[in-house]
Order: sequence, then structure tokens, then C-alpha cells
Amino acid sequence: MEDRIYQQYQEWLKNATEDSDLTEELLRIEKNEEEIYDRFYRELEFGTGGLRGVIGAGENRMNIYTVRRATQGLADYLLSQGPCAAVALSYDSRIKSDLFAKEASRVLAGNGIRAYLYPCLEPTPVLSYAVRALRCQAGIMITASHNPSKYNGYKCYGADGCQMTDHDAGVVTDHIRRVDIFGGVKVASYEDAVAAGQIRLIGDDVVKAFLSEVEKQQVTPGICRQIPLHVIYTPLNGTGNRPVREILDRIGVHVQVVPEQELPDGHFPTCPYPNPEIRQVFEKALDMAKETQPDLLLATDPDCDRVGIAVRDNGKYTLMSGNEVGCLLLNYLLSRRQAENTLPDQPMIVKTIVTSDLAARIAQKYGCRVVEVLTGFKYIGEQIGLLEKEGYPERYVFGFEESYGYLAGTYVRDKDAVVASMLICEMTAYYLSQGKTLLQVLESLYQEHGYFRHMQLNKAFEGAKGMEDMQQLMNSLRTTPPTVIAGKKVIRFADYLTSQVTDRITGAVQPISLPKSNVLSFGLEGGAGFIVRPSGTEPKVKAYLTAVSESDSVNGKQEAEEDMKRLQEEGDRLLTVTK
Repeated sequence: MEDRIYQQYQEWLKNATEDSDLTEELLRIEKNEEEIYDRFYRELEFGTGGLRGVIGAGENRMNIYTVRRATQGLADYLLSQGPCAAVALSYDSRIKSDLFAKEASRVLAGNGIRAYLYPCLEPTPVLSYAVRALRCQAGIMITASHNPSKYNGYKCYGADGCQMTDHDAGVVTDHIRRVDIFGGVKVASYEDAVAAGQIRLIGDDVVKAFLSEVEKQQVTPGICRQIPLHVIYTPLNGTGNRPVREILDRIGVHVQVVPEQELPDGHFPTCPYPNPEIRQVFEKALDMAKETQPDLLLATDPDCDRVGIAVRDNGKYTLMSGNEVGCLLLNYLLSRRQAENTLPDQPMIVKTIVTSDLAARIAQKYGCRVVEVLTGFKYIGEQIGLLEKEGYPERYVFGFEESYGYLAGTYVRDKDAVVASMLICEMTAYYLSQGKTLLQVLESLYQEHGYFRHMQLNKAFEGAKGMEDMQQLMNSLRTTPPTVIAGKKVIRFADYLTSQVTDRITGAVQPISLPKSNVLSFGLEGGAGFIVRPSGTEPKVKAYLTAVSESDSVNGKQEAEEDMKRLQEEGDRLLTVTK
């Protein structure tokens, strides 16, 4: 083992004494070089999404010391920009989330910055709202979103309520690196800071104001009272329990909650991977549905910024993807607002580059401009801010990403499962009033715009060796990109790291006017696509597959599904690191 790593381990044994869990862990791994190496071979990286990692001891883990150091770096950055009045903080139900939020508030107070802290767990969108409502210069959300229970995280927000930009995150990273993790952090006494008003608890009025803004986003008010809707909802032991139930109650939706997943529990005992993208999180809801046959199943992730659904279909329940729900919501919002004459002049929607192109076809029908951005909802929030600066925030209609994140309205600058849950229920009731299910409406969209099939492949790369393999994979695809994928010619190759897109037919090279990002996109003949990028929050590479058929017949659906099978097989091969 390297001397540097062993010295760091010894330093932590000596100094990391304020959390007994860390002391116990460090002593337990004393004779295990591999375990020590994994905790100290690198610092937990502060990226554009902040910190995210396994909870535990060491610089490559989430603990009170890495949280304090990150907060000291953030404080140094804010103070370097000028006087900093306040930072808002919230946290989810994860293990030690409340502790990490409290420690972050102590560091802010120690640096003379007022900390506005929610007195109990609240969702990510409620934090985004508080940043602007309380005129803060930044925000901190303690969450690891949908990761397994061993993870936690630390997301930073700017004064606009968006997650921090790439540039600002880079500057904060520089400040963090200059902070000695044990000797360079200013920490105030929590009790003294509360008494002095340096740490203030956020009142319930802020949450109520947030919910009022959500309620304003209805496009068919009263429909859920006209068409009784029965919904089974699970907050997956996270933060959505109160706000989602409150907003659905306000619009008249009858909600039945999954009891085992109702209350906060960072261990997620019945849903070890609390991700609304996967069927497993719906198992308890599906068991309940056998008796009550609800119209809809809803699941929000632990920090309640993403929502997944399952819809009743001939007595069974079909899970719908983020692309499908996003396109349904987009079509519903545009069609209803056009009918009600509430669409703004020059309406705009925003989607990420990995999100379905079906959205663009729907938007075109309604004369709606489409803006494509990199993966990450902060880029969608950034577009709202740009419209606001131009004086036309009303032009923003909807933004979404395939990973189950949606936002209607400009009251927050991050994805919001509270408003998405409300609009999904409203949309379901509206179409039921016309004798249609969401699946039937989706089928009509396919018949009108073409059959789209989407799939995401994930390849895990755990540990230090995994990081090397991940880099090798991306370098190989970048330097020797395939010319044919699943029998289809690659007609367009985009490298978002070099900011260039190459037309493989003409050889023409054009610049990409987006921030640099480690993303490779292969456009295939017939509208199919293959996009690869390392995850920004987990040790894995993601591939986004698209198959499309322009036929409006049953054959079109079959063609798209057969193409997807071939893409999946080829994708599995392309994501395998050759030794």
C-alpha cells in the first residue's frame, strides 16, 4: 500500500473522532489494505451534481468531515464573490442526512453566513423554491436521489435555484481542495448559532407557498373532482409523503398510501433500490392493487424530484417509462393549453439530448420551439433563467428528461415530482372523461408521429479498477467509433467532449454549442440512435438506445421492437471492455 494512503488512514484514526461509527469502521479495516485503499485512493469528487458516495470513513466516502470540507469550500467561494447573506438547506430520509445538513449549517454559521434549515426533511424541489423565496445566494440538498441506502450525497444550488453550473462547480472544487479536512474548517456550535440567529429554521409558510405555486400549474382545474380517481401512492420511505398527498388532496384525488413505504426510513427495507424506474419498487403497491384496482400507481424517489407510474390495463398494471410519461404530459399540456387559448406566443419546451425525439415531433405540431440540452436538469432550469432575463419566462411550457424528471412552471428550477404527480393525475382523469386510458393515448401518438422504442443499458464499474475500465471504454469508442451498429450505418457521430459533430455521409464537421461533456452520440440511419455517457452520480456507463419506425400500422410497432432487440444485443457488446 502506498505510504500516502497509509498516512491518510492514520490521520483519520487520530482525528475522525466525533462520529463513533467512523471510529469503529476505521478500526475494523485496520488489517485490510484493500478496504483502506478504497476509502483513501481518491477524494470524493465534487462534480456538477455536488458530492455523492457511499456513507463511511475516508476521503472517498460521505461523512461529516467530507461534508464539512465541501461546505467550507462553498463558503469560501461565496464570500469571494462578495457579501453572502444566506444559504438554504434541506435533506431527505437517507442515513445521516439530518446530521449532514446540521453539520453543513454549522460550517456556514462558522463563516458568518446565515443558514436557513428546514426543521424536517423536505423534497429537492422545495429546497430549490426556498433558495429564491428566501433570497439566498446558494442552496444545499443532502440526498443521493434514487441510489441504494449505503449512499448519500450533497447537491449545491446557485442563487437562481438551479443546481450549480459547470463553471461555478469547478471554482468551488478549487476552493474545497485548498481546505484541510481537519484543521481548515470553521465550525460553529449549533446551539449558539441558533441562539444568535445564524441558523434559522424555515417556517411552514415557505412549504405552503410552494404548494400554492404547484396548484397553479393545473390546466384542467376541477377535473379530478368530476372524474373520481383512485390512486395508490408510495413515497418509497422518502420526502414525498406530505407534499404529494397534500397536493393530490387539494385537487380532489383519493389517495391510498403503501403503509410499509409511507414513513421516512433511510434503510429502504422493502425497496433496496428506491428508483421509480424499476418494477421492484411497485411490488407492495401492486399487491394492494389486487384488491382495490386503482386507476393509477404513483411512486416518487426519496428526494421527490422524480416520479414513476403504472397504469391499469385490462385488470393488470403496465409500468410506463420516463419518455412515455414525458411525451404524454407534453401532448396534454400543449393540446389543452391550445384549446384553452393559454399557450404563450413562441412557446418553448426543453429536453435533454438523451430524451425521446417523439417530444420534438409533438412540439412541432403545436408550433412549439424545442431546446435540447445536456443531461442534467440544471440545464433545463438554466433555460428558464435565460427566458426570465429576456423578459419572457411565460414562454417556458414544459421540460423533461427520460430519467423520470418533469417540470411545468417556473416557480422552481429543478425537476419536481410534486407537480408531476398532480399533472399525471389530472391528465389521467381528463382522458378517462373521454373514455381513454393513458396507454390508448400513447398509442394514438405513435400512430400519428411514428413508433418509438427506447431502452437504457447500464454497465457497472466498481472500485478503482472500475474507474480505469470506464475510461478505457469511453476512449476506445471515441478514438475508433463504430461505423455500423446493429446493422444500421452510423450517419452522424457527435463527440460532446470535443464539441464536434461529424456527418458520416458528407464528412462535414460542425461545432456543438453546448458545454463540453463526456458524451458520445451515434445517429443511425432511419432515425435510430445510440448515446453513451458515464453516469454523473454512480460508477457506471449508461447507453441510451432509440429505435423508430415511421409506419403507422401494427407492423411499425413490430419493426421498432425488432430493431431494439438488435440494438440491445449490440449495445451489450459495445459496453464490454476488452482485455
